[in-house]
Amino acid sequence: MTSVKKQTQVRLEENVLEAGKAAARARQLDFNKYVERLIVEDTTGARAAGMAAARRLIEEHGAFLDDLEESLDAPDTDPRPGVAA
Repeated sequence: MTSVKKQTQVRLEENVLEAGKAAARARQLDFNKYVERLIVEDTTGARAAGMAAARRLIEEHGAFLDDLEESLDAPDTDPRPGVAA
């Protein structure tokens, strides 16, 4: 079964368009596929489900994640403990 694609025109601010193209490249998608995926995720509830899961993760493990981030950002005073210089 082949799907019929319809073409449409969208007007975007230049900075929004460039951000969208950069996001598509980062995901190794062409811009059209990226926009299509965003619309599908938004209209099927997949995006909301993902955001809800992320919210639960932060609520349940936020303090741990904050501590981990802080320790990873801290300067490493002894990068190889136990090894003499």
